[in-house]
Amino acid sequence: MLSKLFPIAMLAVFSIYSVSAAPILSMQERSELIDRITKQRFEQVLPDIMKRENIDMWIVMSREYNEDPILKTMLPSTWLSARRHTMLVIYRPQDSRALETLAVARYAVGDIFEKAWDKEAQPDQWQALVKIIKQRNPKRIAINTSEEFALADGMSSTEYANLMTALPDTFASRVVTGEKLAIGWLETRSELEMQHYPILTQIGHDLIAKAFSNDVITPNITTTDDVVWWLRDQTLELGLTNWFHPTVSIQRADDEKFDQIKAFSKRPGENVIRPGDLLHVDFGITYLRLNTDQQQHAYVLKEGETDAPEDLKRALATANRLQDILTSNFKLGRTGNAILKMSREQAIEEGITPSIYTHPLGLHGHAAGPTIGMWDAQEGVPVQGDYPMYGQTVYSIELNAASVVNAWNKEIRIMLEEDAFFDGREVVYLDGRQKAFHLISASKQ
Repeated sequence: MLSKLFPIAMLAVFSIYSVSAAPILSMQERSELIDRITKQRFEQVLPDIMKRENIDMWIVMSREYNEDPILKTMLPSTWLSARRHTMLVIYRPQDSRALETLAVARYAVGDIFEKAWDKEAQPDQWQALVKIIKQRNPKRIAINTSEEFALADGMSSTEYANLMTALPDTFASRVVTGEKLAIGWLETRSELEMQHYPILTQIGHDLIAKAFSNDVITPNITTTDDVVWWLRDQTLELGLTNWFHPTVSIQRADDEKFDQIKAFSKRPGENVIRPGDLLHVDFGITYLRLNTDQQQHAYVLKEGETDAPEDLKRALATANRLQDILTSNFKLGRTGNAILKMSREQAIEEGITPSIYTHPLGLHGHAAGPTIGMWDAQEGVPVQGDYPMYGQTVYSIELNAASVVNAWNKEIRIMLEEDAFFDGREVVYLDGRQKAFHLISASKQ
């Protein structure tokens, strides 16, 4: 199945830039593709999720510049925000017909949401919405409210109060949280998305490989911040964006010990890169409304060295083994907390010191779905960690493994993060994963 989803060589796309080997579409081409993807998601992804969650109608609404995160994933590519007060109604008929998608707004919302409000005939937008609801008589009406999942909690308190005031009691009693419906919409990938996701991942890898090379780094001169800003500039030059500011950090043969709090909550300070350093990058880009989240390592060779020290290579292999343990425990219906517990126990039995903090990836960087640990919650995460795993989802396989480097007389952490697809049966990395260090020469050739 995965081979059918990733026909990269067959894609009718071309590169308009040369920094990355992966093809990057022009703005017009990517706009057209985003709209095709959104249409396919409404036709092939959402009906099954609405049926699974037993939802007849989904109401998503936002005022301009205060957008529900769900609504933003449904807008046409040329809409950068809601317009005025945008109300979207998605109705699932009981006779297996296609979803009915309506815009209770002054405008049709792209080609998907048909304009369903005539302000001149009915000046009250809320009553126009109520009329649509009455005509369809849904038994369960979902709205985006959730105490635990922020991405499913996009309806403002004002919108909620106005909706419940406008609805007759008969229909107000049918309003339910759309929490699981919203998560399902966000976490489930379509075939068209998965044809292009590997390209996005390759672009990220290409930029990291370039950043961790002598084209960018001159040991004893280049700083970690120089590399960070190179990544930001190159992302922008490709016509892409970053969903978080990258970090580049150093572990080296000194007396500094790895600090969990510092590593995950404080940006590393500017530091000159020197021979013998172990470099780490955390980097993510956004393209076609999808996101990457990647962490890799590089080693700066000393004079006379042609490869990284054996202790470091063994440490990387140990972290790769932890990846294998984790992904082998992915199973439909299994919760994030169960996967975390099983994986940690297996790793510890094998003599690995693990820290696992893997998360879903897709329309957001830290996306909706089961949380599989956090760096400061290795015992499990209530609620988000209890959410079950579904198929057709993408995950950022994020973790670290501690290893002792004898030559440095200290413990280091190999911190890896690679993007992978779970089809319900197996996990496949979208563009491979790091199994060898990027190597940087002590001096430019």
